Amino acid sequence: MNKLHVKVGDTVMLMVGDKKGDRGKTGKVLTVSPKEGKVIVEGINMVTKHVKPRQQGQLGGRVQAESPIYACKVMPVCPKCSKPTRVGHKIEDGKKIRICKHCGAELKY
Repeated sequence: MNKLHVKVGDTVMLMVGDKKGDRGKTGKVLTVSPKEGKVIVEGINMVTKHVKPRQQGQLGGRVQAESPIYACKVMPVCPKCSKPTRVGHKIEDGKKIRICKHCGAELKY
């Protein structure tokens, strides 16, 4: 099992891609898969799926959905300084908390 620097509910920024594409877009992490090292981010890396009707009377068609991307391609956004940041750790009251490397604010999710 691998540990990831992002958690479900974090706001992250995509750091890779072409300038016209998704680079620089922000979104909320919906799911995290540590085994694969991938995350699904709301509104980023959209793909079109072709869906068949499963029951009589149900419509088929094309559906837009998020596709997983590697976690190393996203960085958490600090809520205080609004910059993409690396994650640091600090121990307070016996609990390990995640902090922003720029301003030292706590990264809550």
